[in-house]
Amino acid sequence: MTLRRSARAPWARWLGPWVGDVNRTSLRADAAAGLLGAVLALPQAIAFAALAGLPPTWGLYTAIVPCIVAALAGSSRLVATGPTNAVSLALAAMLAPLALPGSPEYLRLALVATLGVGLMQTAIALLRLGSLAHFISPSVLLGFTSGAALLIAWHALESVVGDLPGVVLACGTLVVAWGLRQLWRRGPFLLATLALAALAAWLAMREGVVLDFVGEQRIDHLSWGPPALAWADLPRLAGVSLALTVVATGQSIAIAKALAARTDQPLDVNRECLGQGLANLAGACSSGFVASGSLNRSMPNLEAGARTPLAAVFSGLFVLLLALLAAPAIAWIPMAAIAGLLLWVAATLIDREQWRERLRQDRAEAAVAAATLAATLALPLEQAIVGGVGLSLVVYLYRTSRPALRTMGFDRPPPERAMVVVDDAPGAECPQLKMLRMEGSVWFGAVAHVGERLQALRAAPGAPKHLLVMAKSMNFIDHAGAALWEQEHTRRLAIGGDLYFHRPRPEVLQTWQRRQFLARLGEDHVFADKTSALATIVPRLDPAVCAGCRVRLYEECRRMPGPPD
Repeated sequence: MTLRRSARAPWARWLGPWVGDVNRTSLRADAAAGLLGAVLALPQAIAFAALAGLPPTWGLYTAIVPCIVAALAGSSRLVATGPTNAVSLALAAMLAPLALPGSPEYLRLALVATLGVGLMQTAIALLRLGSLAHFISPSVLLGFTSGAALLIAWHALESVVGDLPGVVLACGTLVVAWGLRQLWRRGPFLLATLALAALAAWLAMREGVVLDFVGEQRIDHLSWGPPALAWADLPRLAGVSLALTVVATGQSIAIAKALAARTDQPLDVNRECLGQGLANLAGACSSGFVASGSLNRSMPNLEAGARTPLAAVFSGLFVLLLALLAAPAIAWIPMAAIAGLLLWVAATLIDREQWRERLRQDRAEAAVAAATLAATLALPLEQAIVGGVGLSLVVYLYRTSRPALRTMGFDRPPPERAMVVVDDAPGAECPQLKMLRMEGSVWFGAVAHVGERLQALRAAPGAPKHLLVMAKSMNFIDHAGAALWEQEHTRRLAIGGDLYFHRPRPEVLQTWQRRQFLARLGEDHVFADKTSALATIVPRLDPAVCAGCRVRLYEECRRMPGPPD
């Protein structure tokens, strides 16, 4: 049974449209995914807190409150927020020169830095700067996701390498997960796999096999309140908070976009930034450190069948309950089983069909994806994302700097004629009028390419002196582009020809009006359709040339001197 429309409308306005999808089925799926996420989060949170030089329980705090706040305040249905290795390492590296790790001052600075990250992320959302994340292209996301999958697999294998029983259990967990996925596609098969792995580990222990387990971890209490601030923190931690904001936000948005692309769900990046910001503000007030979207929890969340952000809410609550009530049982989960589950998640993350499609259709985009994958393996995640975005922009700028200029003609004389691209198919051209279709914007980066092509057209033997530019696809011109067309007009006049335009866009016309080029060109040189363009231009052609022409390409040619059709 779904929530009644009248009851869910106010909640949907505040939380998002996913509220309308909540029903008993989704709640069961989200609860199962949340339980799996909590089981995965417990050992990771403890390990990541140690990486950051913080008490183990701080990792658990960060896996509870920020996870719940980000899920309810953000936009993504599947991102699970909490401590991550990249953010933990960055925090430790930036705070170590300022205070002794583990000291009271170090702990205070960690809370203040987390507060700064939350404020900056919230400001990004309120200023609606999250749209900058749209520069993360699908190819960058493909490379990032594939690289992240390999990293997850590497860290999972690293945790069991050298331990033969652990390797066997991890591989067995992977096989069982695959089998249960085939048999129980809609059920919590990953959670069932973990339970079977725990049973296998218990039986192995009875036979004397030595395995590593999660171990017991308890939460003593959650302390609430903002961190103690001092004016001296501002110059010391402003840069730290900014750098951590870039790391945490870039990682979170990249994960959210990758999940949205895989599930075809909408994503409001500004709201997602707001959710991350509020999560870190809450974390700073509850003994947590900088949190961000977690690959190791978000991807299992997807594979476990999560439907709504309530899966992450359940995950945070289950972390609390497990740490408080079920710590002895959780302690017996083998680390090798968790490694096996992460191997399963890594295998499902690599989208082989997307790779094949790019390799077949667009080698440049495939290169962007491959470079991002390599960067993800070799560099910190945020640097890999920035590098991939930069490479995407380079490819885009290169492509837009070489817009196509296609020569147009007719496939047969009038009246049964059709316009064709003469570059690609047989067709006839007028010896006096070149018709050129401009495909792309003419901006300062494209001026050299377009200018070279126009020069080649003028310099060709017997080249037409008149040029009609079909400009419907010329979306934009800047100062350099406008100057190029002004120069082309001057050069066409100098050789006894002229320059005309067919259907230039309003934005282009406005640029020409501001520069007074339209007045110099003449408004009778700009046409709304091909019929009026040819009716005006053909009578202006050199009648002496027409007299010897046998092409007779246009209807208007019948009124020009020359041999009969």
